[in-house]
Amino acid sequence: MESWPLVNSKKDDREAKARRARMQANQELHQTQITRRKRDNVIAAGAIVVAVGVACVLALTVFTGPKNDVAGDIPSESPSTSASPTAVETNSPTVPNADTAAGKTFTGTLTLNGQQLGVSLDGTTAAQASAVFKSLADENFFAGKDCHRLADSENFGVLQCGSLNGDGNGDPSYQWGPVENSPADGKYPAGTIAVARGQSTYSNGTQFFITFKDTILPQDTGGYTIVGKLTSGLDVVTAIADAGIVPGANSATDGAPKTPVTIDSFTLN
Repeated sequence: MESWPLVNSKKDDREAKARRARMQANQELHQTQITRRKRDNVIAAGAIVVAVGVACVLALTVFTGPKNDVAGDIPSESPSTSASPTAVETNSPTVPNADTAAGKTFTGTLTLNGQQLGVSLDGTTAAQASAVFKSLADENFFAGKDCHRLADSENFGVLQCGSLNGDGNGDPSYQWGPVENSPADGKYPAGTIAVARGQSTYSNGTQFFITFKDTILPQDTGGYTIVGKLTSGLDVVTAIADAGIVPGANSATDGAPKTPVTIDSFTLN
């Protein structure tokens, strides 16, 4: 009978050791799970940071920078629908006063690759822009300049022209504003002539774009000045678009036109 307590004691000791081993294993498993969750959270946070960074880089690459672009990630500013001499902010003394075009209509011809397009600029709704483009046309600025950009996608079709060196970069010494006659609904009908710009509503320059189909552009950052329209020759621009696009670095629907386009002349009366 004296052996039973000894047997039971050994059994109890083995069970206690087993319980301690199980508890230790559970603790180690719990700690492993905590460590894994922390690691997963760090990886997920890193992935989010990388994704946000990539999105920001793409936004800055595609939409902003030193170029007078059609669409951009532009700081919100309250656009002005009418120009006045005091509204002009410029680094260049050659930007003309809006009064030289206020209330006037200028008509003329834009010749691309030997083909003529009839144009009309409205100095009543876009006095500053009309004054600028009348001045540039009179100075023969556009002769020999390229139409460097063609974009064609759903609700977006533009041919962009007039950069100083044909590379899409704006002239930092020739900037002006404000944005005028920007449509509240963001709709730029086919045949619209509008002014390209950079980030600010005072970063208009020498570039313009022609919509060859009804186009919708974001207005939350001030939109783009509609300076006039084509009165003839929309088919010329459409034919350029139909010839296709050289795929750009960021999009197969936005790049240089496959048919190189040169401005032969731009005259306004």
